[in-house]
Amino acid sequence: MRPSTSSVAVNPYPPSGSPASGVRLAPAAVRIAALPVPAPRLLALRRTADFVSLTKPRVVLMILVTTAVAYHLGSVGRSDWVHVWHTLAGTALAAGGTLALNQFLERDRDALMRRTQGRPLPAGRLEPSDALAFGVLLAAIGLGYLAVAVGLLSAAVTLMTAVLYLGVYTPLKRWTPLCTIIGAIPGALPPVTGWVAARGELGLSGGILFAILFCWQIPHTLAIARLYRDDYARAGIKVLPVVDPEGRSTERLMVTGCLALLGVSLVPALMSMAGQGYLIGALLLGAAFLACSVAHAVRPSRGSARHVVLASVLYLPLLLALMALYKAS
Repeated sequence: MRPSTSSVAVNPYPPSGSPASGVRLAPAAVRIAALPVPAPRLLALRRTADFVSLTKPRVVLMILVTTAVAYHLGSVGRSDWVHVWHTLAGTALAAGGTLALNQFLERDRDALMRRTQGRPLPAGRLEPSDALAFGVLLAAIGLGYLAVAVGLLSAAVTLMTAVLYLGVYTPLKRWTPLCTIIGAIPGALPPVTGWVAARGELGLSGGILFAILFCWQIPHTLAIARLYRDDYARAGIKVLPVVDPEGRSTERLMVTGCLALLGVSLVPALMSMAGQGYLIGALLLGAAFLACSVAHAVRPSRGSARHVVLASVLYLPLLLALMALYKAS
């Protein structure tokens, strides 16, 4: 007698999400990783990343930090956060466009320097005409946004920043080591934008913030120039370490810049822009930055120049944080 098979029914269709009997699937992560990404999508992602890199996001971030702190210092009472957002959005767009245009203008020199050869334009991943259109569009939108949403004065300061950076500093890099000093002017204007956005007018306090950023850039940019002297020389950029490679003029100017920075950084406390805690912190930070610069001047080397660069990138955000924290009420 044959056994009944009615009670041993086999479902040929396993439940959704469960493998059929005897079949072992690879782990989910392996299966997902094995899925091919369509080539057009990959190219689009890479192209988007290249356009973003034209704006130098880390530089834009620092610009936004200085602008935000200046706005905070210039505001009376509680900050208008919607207005702050408009200020930062317009500044980010204008700064990103300006930096993209800078990469367009310097694409030939970037191709000669090892540290910049991988950028989108010298590497040939983007067409110069696309970068030019992108930069002009971004800068124009940012300036227009500032003019409409923030104020004409803020837009005018930002426009001056772009004109000085692209029309004066960038071409001067081929002609004179004074480009470092002149380039510090547009680099110090973003906090003025923030101050003007908050107050609606220029003032001595906004000038103090400008002076702090101006002085900070001298040792910062000269240390970078000392570190990458050979690259700059290869590209024909006339920074001081290239023009005077064996002299001590670079180191003297770095120490002078740190001394000036130490002095001007104390002024916000003396003008009642910031409190006693800021004064102590600014004094300690300035002394530490000066010590790094003096150590490099005594025994110049790539290692000591790198220490000055590191000290500078730590100094500025810490000083701004103290300024914001100890803002005078």
